[in-house]
Amino acid sequence: MNYKQLGTQGGMRRFVVVLDAGEEAFESLTGFARHERLSAGSMTAIGAFQKATVGWFDLPAKTYREIPIDEQSEVLSLIGDIARDENGRPSLHLHAVLGLSDGSTKGGHFIRGTVRPTLEVMITEAPTELSRRHRADLGIALIDLL
Repeated sequence: MNYKQLGTQGGMRRFVVVLDAGEEAFESLTGFARHERLSAGSMTAIGAFQKATVGWFDLPAKTYREIPIDEQSEVLSLIGDIARDENGRPSLHLHAVLGLSDGSTKGGHFIRGTVRPTLEVMITEAPTELSRRHRADLGIALIDLL
C-alpha cells in the first residue's frame, strides 16, 4: 500500500491510497484508517479484484449471505463510510458493484477482496466523530447520531 495526503481544509484531510496486487482490500483499508486515527469520513474506490466477496443482508436471519466472486472483476464502484466502533476503533461500512467479464455485475455489502492489479481509493475525513452502535433488533452496527 502507498498513500499520500492530498491536503487539509476546514479540519478535513484528504488522502489517496493505492493498494497493490495481492493485498486484501478491507483489511488494508481498515489498517489505514487505524493508522491515521480516522473517526469519521467517506471513501470511494475503483480498480480490480482477483476474487472478492460481497454480501446481501438477510434481515430475518440478522446475517449477511455471502456472494463469492471467484474470478477477476472490475471495481465499478466501492463506496462507504468510516465511523468508530463500540471499542473506539475505526469501522468501515462499504458497498461494491463489481463488473464481470461478460458485462454482468454483482454487488452488495463489501466483505473482502484480493486486489489485482490495483485499487485506487480516495478518502475524505470529516471534522467530527461518528460512532457505530450494535443494534440487537437488527443484528448489525449502525451509525448512532445521539
